[in-house]
Amino acid sequence: MFERHQGGDKAVLVCLDFGGPDYLENIEEFKLLAESNGYQVMAIIQGKRQRPDPKLFAGSGKVEEVAASVAAFEADTVLFNHALSGAQERNLEKALECRVSDRVRVILDIFGQRARSNEGKLQVELAQLQYMSTRLVRGWTHLERQRGATGTRGGPGETQLEMDRRMLNERVSKLKVKLKELQRHRDTQRRARERSKQFSVSLVGYTNAGKSTLFNALTHERTYAADQLFATLDTTSRKLFLDPQHSIVLSDTVGFIRDLPHGLVEAFRATLEETIRADLLLHVVDGASETREAQIEAVNIVLKEIAADAIPQIVIWNKIDLKGGEPAVERDEYGRIRAVRISAKNGLGLDLLRQVLVESMPDYSTTE
Repeated sequence: MFERHQGGDKAVLVCLDFGGPDYLENIEEFKLLAESNGYQVMAIIQGKRQRPDPKLFAGSGKVEEVAASVAAFEADTVLFNHALSGAQERNLEKALECRVSDRVRVILDIFGQRARSNEGKLQVELAQLQYMSTRLVRGWTHLERQRGATGTRGGPGETQLEMDRRMLNERVSKLKVKLKELQRHRDTQRRARERSKQFSVSLVGYTNAGKSTLFNALTHERTYAADQLFATLDTTSRKLFLDPQHSIVLSDTVGFIRDLPHGLVEAFRATLEETIRADLLLHVVDGASETREAQIEAVNIVLKEIAADAIPQIVIWNKIDLKGGEPAVERDEYGRIRAVRISAKNGLGLDLLRQVLVESMPDYSTTE
């Protein structure tokens, strides 16, 4: 789909400070994003600006500094921790004489590597096409290969750009049709669950917060879980017996991140509807992270965007073992559950979490 970089490509990162919060933490996160995408980070260029430069985003002086770093480290790529316009990206590539990618593309690349199911791959391709629609001047070799299969031919007066745009639109339309078919199948499964009146719980949270590890610990499944960003893209649902009288359907969902590309949210909307349809959200938080509050806010922003912000939510403070914490249930002054402190990796507090889930079910009663 995308023109892929080679694994181990040397990269120079550009992270500019426009006065936003958690600037240093954002740099570390972007470095991890780059490394998760297979880049070898050679240098990180920082600087302060009031606003982006319309032509080069970073300004001519900073671009000269970046160019010097590219030459010194013989870097293949420059990665911006920001969203660039197509024109800015082209101007930067001309000035730096190397490949330039922005934060959006880095995230899309990672999603492209991680997608495992047919639906996930289609969703990623749709988001990639929508992103690349503003960068058609690069040439669409992958669409050229598909041209014979789709039967498209340029008219006598049709330019290459017009043909590229038409082929892109045709592919986007086909992807949307396929995703709608998969959505109908998902709706059928969901209606069957709703008829069975099964209480539905979705795990949500920042990427790498430990959702899949918690899912595996509770369900004894072996879904893919790794210490990396976006290890899970495909929603997995399993029936979970909490005790002899109570069971739920537990779903593991894609992780969120700050400045998650809007196109990805739209493309994954069908998958994220598992979250929208849930009766309860378990918001898994990396309790050992110094930026946990910002991560919580980022997740809640996406939940609002997909209209899931009104669903009851319980915070799960995960990784308490890294801070020497103890398992506990936190309640407000009215006795309502606010949070549960656990370690999914070590199994600490999972018994408390199961009790909390039972208590959260509508048929729960405190009477003996």
